[in-house]
Amino acid sequence: MKGVPFAILRHAPTEWNALGRLQGLTDTCLSPEGEAMARRWRLPTPADHWKRLSSPLQRARRTAELLRPSAAVAVDSALREMSFGVWEGRTLVELRAEGGADFAAIEADGLDFQPPGGESPRTAMARIGTWAGHIAQAGESVVAVSHKATIRALLALATGWNMLGRPPHKLDWRSVHFFVAQDDGRVAIERLNVPLEGAP
Repeated sequence: MKGVPFAILRHAPTEWNALGRLQGLTDTCLSPEGEAMARRWRLPTPADHWKRLSSPLQRARRTAELLRPSAAVAVDSALREMSFGVWEGRTLVELRAEGGADFAAIEADGLDFQPPGGESPRTAMARIGTWAGHIAQAGESVVAVSHKATIRALLALATGWNMLGRPPHKLDWRSVHFFVAQDDGRVAIERLNVPLEGAP
């Protein structure tokens, strides 16, 4: 598949990550441990020379700023996290316990899973597909710092995964993932789980 390669990674950890809380568009910052981790991360070749993009959320922007080698960071709202609406700040354990069968039915919607007031993976997949199409049209490889649900939507776009059951590939959230973008928004996997040099 010809096209333009790009790399994407998840931001370093926050305190809400440690607690298992859904963050979505809540603008949480990196934890002290996350800051230290991002400082140790180093982009592998060839991504170390690519333009740096980030979600507008501070946990992603800060990760992008701390990645080595250092580089200017441009913000792109298409890389933002999927909104979890009224569930932001809650844990899945809490929601499953309180919601019972009703919550299980919502989870079983796969790509159409949608929190009240939030965004579905299908919507996030369309957003990230449009972004990938723009990357291909521009013809410039980039490395993007984004979020777990958005990267999972990208994986679904690349593989046809319906987000039911286990994903077709297990993603290491402390690694960088390489894809190839085409003008029409299609994407293909190039390499997954490439270690960030210096990562523990």
